Amino acid sequence: MCDACGCSTHTHDHSHDHSHDHGHSHSDQDSLIVDINKSLFAANDAMARSNREHFEADGIVTINLISSPGSGKTTLLEHTIEKIGKEFNIGVIEGDIETERDAERIRAKGVPVIQLTTGGACHLDASMIHKGFHQLQKEPGGDAIDLLVIENVGNLVCPSTFDLGEHQRIVLVSVPEGPDKPAKYPKAFTSSDVFLITKTDLLPYFDFPIPEATKEALGLNPKLTVMDFSSTTGEGFEPWLDYLRDLVNNRKKASGS
Repeated sequence: MCDACGCSTHTHDHSHDHSHDHGHSHSDQDSLIVDINKSLFAANDAMARSNREHFEADGIVTINLISSPGSGKTTLLEHTIEKIGKEFNIGVIEGDIETERDAERIRAKGVPVIQLTTGGACHLDASMIHKGFHQLQKEPGGDAIDLLVIENVGNLVCPSTFDLGEHQRIVLVSVPEGPDKPAKYPKAFTSSDVFLITKTDLLPYFDFPIPEATKEALGLNPKLTVMDFSSTTGEGFEPWLDYLRDLVNNRKKASGS
């Protein structure tokens, strides 16, 4: 994990001898860590607000996709672009620890895309999005985006903590992962607006009771919109597309465009 979100702030070895004088106490050290983290999150939240204001000024609606690795975020994007890419302009910011493979897949669909590689950090933050968005605007078609999709780093922990300036956060869980993710990673669901259950074409091969997963997720966040579908077969896909259409049309009405 990364130091930025506090994942490794207490991983040092306590086996050394404490008989010598450190000149500080662990309470002081803990206070310093808390202060640094508070400052970090305050700065991120300020940048996220700035991002959101920028998106709204440009009439762009922004969504942030979070999930474990392999849940099908990129496949979801590919099929979404194929279905509604001619109805309005889509731009994508891809987040990964390394490689541009996902960006290459999206670029092949003919939409502007920027790859952000974090070099080890387990999430994107608002500052990365600020820089990435300005890079995206320089890409062909990047100056006329209606829907900006941020595909976050594959992880259900850290991305749920960082506001990027998005209007909607979508959490994905695929059928092979099992139905217990809401119980195990509650922050991902309490901080999201939409819960997508993906790869439903694999239901015959895995024990994934959709009503159970839905009930647990809504128990954590009753305001969640829940959808289940297969991006590959297209079964159940239309409600997702209608949801995106509504987001874009409502944003256009709000901006008067």
